[in-house]
Amino acid sequence: MKAIRVHELGGPEVMRLQEIPDPQPAADEVLVRIEAIGVNFIEVYQRKGQYQMKLPFTPGREGAGAVVAVGADVATIQIGDRVASEQFAGAYAELAVAKANRVMKLPDAVPTEIGAAVMLQGLTAHYLTTTTYPLERGDRCLIHAAAGGVGLLFCQMAKRRGAWLVGTTSTDEKAALARNAGADEIIFYTKQDFVAEVRRLTGGKGLHVVYDSVGKTTFDGSLDCIARRGMMVLFGQSSGPVPPVDPQLLNRKGSLFLTRPNLADYVGDPDELAARAVDLLGWVTEGWLHVHVDRAYPLAEAAEAHRALESRATAGKVLVRP
Repeated sequence: MKAIRVHELGGPEVMRLQEIPDPQPAADEVLVRIEAIGVNFIEVYQRKGQYQMKLPFTPGREGAGAVVAVGADVATIQIGDRVASEQFAGAYAELAVAKANRVMKLPDAVPTEIGAAVMLQGLTAHYLTTTTYPLERGDRCLIHAAAGGVGLLFCQMAKRRGAWLVGTTSTDEKAALARNAGADEIIFYTKQDFVAEVRRLTGGKGLHVVYDSVGKTTFDGSLDCIARRGMMVLFGQSSGPVPPVDPQLLNRKGSLFLTRPNLADYVGDPDELAARAVDLLGWVTEGWLHVHVDRAYPLAEAAEAHRALESRATAGKVLVRP
């Protein structure tokens, strides 16, 4: 099969399309012919070496396609089932394996590409809004990168839960997408001081919670937006890792809470994964949760997909197709 391989750490150019042996499913695994692959910042971090991977490796966790083989112990998934997962072992490929209890059957109403586009970022938005800080009606919150893959899904879920939502974006086009997804207010972080704007918009009250996937360049300002005893949810680092934090800082800024969640800790139990995925795919089927696919690249052009993602030129989801 053809797959993207990374033999050395570095820029997008280190990802090369190669011919490698087909993977074989273990007893508890399924083999899927991948039809669409979700591109995520975690693959950028792995490619650069911020998250350690054993070289060489095939990037990617998120994808969807049709099952072509099942392991001896698998009873819940059959050959021919359309499935999606955020736990494939190397999804940037024509074929990939995953544990049977980590793949979800796609409802008939959910196209395969949408299944690939919604799993990782949709599950992230789900746990952020329902568990890390369970948003309630009237909560004031902010999400950075509101027109990104997680951001657009988050906006829809937060609005559904009754929160008052501020989103940061960089362009008028992205602002329109975020507003359509549910953002009540937009701050253009490239032209406005988002801390000052939050204070103005809230009449000085601040926010109950900030969800920050940007990291280094927004972290300090995000803390300054939060009301007394509010929460800072740092769930990414697209601008770079945040330097070490003195816990006393949280005291000085109003007895704040700080958490650095990881999707794996919110879907580690197969039953919890299934419950979140049933919600997610059900909401897509119901028609109120919309998945915005910005662009798709052939597998051979996976490097271009990474360049687009890192440039912040994209809104919504970037896909790769084998």
